[in-house]
Amino acid sequence: MASRFASRPVLRQLAYASIFAATGTIAVYTITSYSNGPGRSRIQNGSLLPRDIPSRFPRVKSRDKQISDLRRSTNDNLQKSTRRVSNAHHEGTGEKEDESVYDLLVIGAGATGAGIALDAATRGLKVALVERDDFSSGTSSKSTKLVHGGVRYLEKAILNLDYNQYKLVKEALHERKYFLDIAPHLSTWLPTLLPIRAWWQAPYLWAGTKMYDLLAGHQGSPEGSYFMTKNRAIGAFPTLNPDGIVGALCYYDGQHNDSRMNVSLAMTAALYGATVVNHMEVTGLEKDASGKLCGARVRDTLCESKGNNQEFTVRAKGIINATGPFSDAIQKMDEPTKRNIVAPSSGVHIVLPGWLGPQKFGLVDPSSDGRVIFLLPWEGNLIAGTTDKPCEVEKSPIPRSKDIDWILNEVRKQLAPEIDLRRSDVLSAWCGIRPLVLDPNSKNTESLVRSHLVTVSKSGLLTCAGGKWTTYREMAEDAVNKAIVEFQLKPQGHRLHPDISGTGADRTTPLLDGSCQTHTVPVIGAHGYHKTLYIDLIKTFNFDAEVALHLAHSYGDRAWEVASISSSASSASSSTPGTPTLSPASHERLSPSYPYLKAEVKYAVKK
Repeated sequence: MASRFASRPVLRQLAYASIFAATGTIAVYTITSYSNGPGRSRIQNGSLLPRDIPSRFPRVKSRDKQISDLRRSTNDNLQKSTRRVSNAHHEGTGEKEDESVYDLLVIGAGATGAGIALDAATRGLKVALVERDDFSSGTSSKSTKLVHGGVRYLEKAILNLDYNQYKLVKEALHERKYFLDIAPHLSTWLPTLLPIRAWWQAPYLWAGTKMYDLLAGHQGSPEGSYFMTKNRAIGAFPTLNPDGIVGALCYYDGQHNDSRMNVSLAMTAALYGATVVNHMEVTGLEKDASGKLCGARVRDTLCESKGNNQEFTVRAKGIINATGPFSDAIQKMDEPTKRNIVAPSSGVHIVLPGWLGPQKFGLVDPSSDGRVIFLLPWEGNLIAGTTDKPCEVEKSPIPRSKDIDWILNEVRKQLAPEIDLRRSDVLSAWCGIRPLVLDPNSKNTESLVRSHLVTVSKSGLLTCAGGKWTTYREMAEDAVNKAIVEFQLKPQGHRLHPDISGTGADRTTPLLDGSCQTHTVPVIGAHGYHKTLYIDLIKTFNFDAEVALHLAHSYGDRAWEVASISSSASSASSSTPGTPTLSPASHERLSPSYPYLKAEVKYAVKK
């Protein structure tokens, strides 16, 4: 509370300064024209590597080999081995540690778990990552696809003079830049419109978006926020309801492919030496004689479906619980009477046809429940959402009909009346469970942690929960920092896999000295990506532009491999083998309506 009141003069000065600047210069910005597209980051403007990308890239170990690595940590004489590890680690006897034991076992391969595995692996730690289902099968693939600091959070910080909220927004804006830099093929800047309903709102909203730019500093978008007249706003977003608006503010945030980003984090961790296995369920935790965790029982659910129900133990010095909404279930494996820390909340999104809005601009506006409604371009269509309602934790949540109807009603308010948006226009919908976290140190059992929470139980279970996609990297850094201290781990310098980029170019190697460097470590596919990669693919393989753009933005430099597979398959099925050129139609699609190739399935199985 003291910090909050101490921060009031700072926030008050910022607020007054911004409003003064807005009212004094608003006339200048009323004529500002909008840009045709967002700017690009340093990596996007030029790839990290030479343009001639080789066709051979390192492979991630097969799932069977990864499982063999997991099993290697199991000792036939488990009790004796456990005692040796426990003594060497907890009591400092100096006895040589068993090298087959992992430094860290991370449970859950969503954004947080995959981020933790990558962070730990790049610090030279021996790490295993296991996921009960598939990578990004849960909450991490059901987001709004935004990489943002949170404009509405900044507004609340100013109105409530809340320094802690202000600091969270600033930190998220810095993380946003790191995110866009390490995954340029999977993320981009997205200009977003804030409709202005009355002239008095113009200086207020302008000041807010300018403060948003100010907080980001040099890590913000290449193009700052700006005012748009009503005519320009309608020109940018033709289906916007013109009634009741006098203009709009345009600001920039990030957008990303959440599911592919999650998979890329896991694959990158594997290339740095982490053991990464999906469909591997943790069925129990194991403790040594002193009551400290020393491993976990796991079961291969794919083998179980074939009648093989064999479990085995993965031994580790430290265990990290990164299971999102399922964090409480893992904690209760450790302490059955443990108080729940997750306050699950359902977030429903719907997908609408692309003709309902532009593909270059998003839209955000206050909703009837006091939050905001998003309408964002995505893969040729539009994403609309989201809801935020308390729910029960379940493995495969289904969007409720009334939530879909609520989103439709909110979207109708934003669109021109003649659009006549109907329920039949909904192409798909999903529901994700946000793992909001209760503060375990608060006497009020309903008090939520605004950021993320890292806790360690008496037996040594480290739990990292809460947060959001934008701050996954910061969450991972905090969790690994805590694990290093708690489990007395020894980070060490780690050299980038010599061929992770496919070139062996030393100048792409970040300095990995045992400290956290994930803000400089590009994910798989980023090293050879550049903004005109799709043109190179068109020239080399004669793809349709739609297909080439999809491959470049989904795989980055690994698009060369997918393209080679498609080219080989097309040549093999050609009536005239050896034909030097291929037609765009010769690259087989999974569906004529979408740019996805059959070669992508082969690549996924192969890699």
